[in-house]
Amino acid sequence: MPAPALADATHQQPSSGVYYEIFVRSWYDTNGDGIGDLNGVTAKLDYLQSLGVSGIWLMPINPSPSYHGYDITDYYGINPQYGNMHDFEHLLAEAHKRGIKVIMDLVINHSSNEHPWFKAALDPNSPYHGWYAWADKYTDLDTLSATGVSAWHAQPAGMKHAGMRDYLGIFAPTMPDLNYDNPAVRAEMVKIGRYWLGKGVDGFRLDAAQHIYDDLQSDVDDPTVLAKNIAWWTEFRHGIDAVNPHAYVVGEVTRPSATELAPYFKPLDAVFNFPLATQLIDCARRERNLSLAVILEHTYAAYRAASGRLDDAPFLSNHDQERVMSQLDDNPQHMRMAAALLLTLPGQPYIYYGEELGTRGHKPDSAMREPMRWQRTSGGRGETTWEAPTSGNGAEVSVEAEQVDPNSLLHYYSMLIHWRSEISALRDGSFRVYPEANDHLVVWERADAQGAVLVVHNLSGAPQSMPLDVPGEPHFNHLLRQSTTGATIDAEGLQLPPYSSVVLQ
Repeated sequence: MPAPALADATHQQPSSGVYYEIFVRSWYDTNGDGIGDLNGVTAKLDYLQSLGVSGIWLMPINPSPSYHGYDITDYYGINPQYGNMHDFEHLLAEAHKRGIKVIMDLVINHSSNEHPWFKAALDPNSPYHGWYAWADKYTDLDTLSATGVSAWHAQPAGMKHAGMRDYLGIFAPTMPDLNYDNPAVRAEMVKIGRYWLGKGVDGFRLDAAQHIYDDLQSDVDDPTVLAKNIAWWTEFRHGIDAVNPHAYVVGEVTRPSATELAPYFKPLDAVFNFPLATQLIDCARRERNLSLAVILEHTYAAYRAASGRLDDAPFLSNHDQERVMSQLDDNPQHMRMAAALLLTLPGQPYIYYGEELGTRGHKPDSAMREPMRWQRTSGGRGETTWEAPTSGNGAEVSVEAEQVDPNSLLHYYSMLIHWRSEISALRDGSFRVYPEANDHLVVWERADAQGAVLVVHNLSGAPQSMPLDVPGEPHFNHLLRQSTTGATIDAEGLQLPPYSSVVLQ
């Protein structure tokens, strides 16, 4: 069934729980300098509302010497290339009018080496010296960091101070790690969180949340290091609760299993489910369920055991990973099935900007962060030019082209997101495995106080069927939603066309 036209953005709609990640530099340019800006985000809020998202995550918007912004020089400021504080406050006000929450990247594992704190810290007599970690005569300067690069770095050229030793920077020499054993550092980071909540942000995406104390390769599986990470984020959570106890805080924790992610659910609302992203894409690519529903049930059991909640932050890709369409070798049907899996899961699913268009992008990182394509013609109004496109996203991979095509991926995404707004069980419900008829199908039950629904995905290019009179299971016999035409229920059970998803009641 073709997706309906994108919703009228002038009216608020029930929440979908879906968040949308925006790289401001690549999003929309309102002043003609080739760089996206905060006013550009505001200008496209109606697009986001029509898509159905209920929250946006802004990649770093603080001043920074880099294009990506993950090395900050002022935690209380706005990158002047993006605008000013008035522009940001206007964005918050307009987003909130539309029922869209705004969370911002909080990059506090490290600062920029151009931050005034670090420049002052090069003087051993400065009070900021203890804000960073320094090698001593026993330090092995060849030690690798937890991220696989050199952990220790010599002082920047032109900033050398007599008698100073190497400093810790587990990502790059331009990103010196802050020392969280220093109470002054911890107090400052709580202050920063409170400041932005006071401005009206709805929460934070915590960059490198596991690496506050997870610095060296020897730290990676150390339970003491994990305990220190959890203790810090608990302190942070308590600190910001004084300003907004309902602030939403989601962490970047790149661990390979649910049991390793689960401890972070104690201080945080959610962490990004990196292992699940791989599983969802593998299922779509191979057209097999790969025991996905069972894996998910174990995942959610681990989360509930840690926090008493069923929550998650599932996604398919982000700014550090090859785009989904590229991972799926430009297969549009596999892309649709990956999206359908994602958007029928519990928690707050995340979409990376342009994913809803099928935007392509391989490494290097800058090619995965290319300008959002608004018009069919490259270089049209608002399109950013800071990075020359190299990923082959042609005229058809644009908002203009896909908005007028009822069968486009954009309409497909909007349809799935609106399912979450319209069917509360998809957004807020529990999760339970339902027996699958064959390995081309993925099936799960979602239920809340309004009732239970059965979600069935046919991952394959062939029609599939499954019985609905399973002993001991609820009997679902009404087609509530279907992603394409042709699904039917008869005496034999459910008949599904190729590459399709249905919600049964």
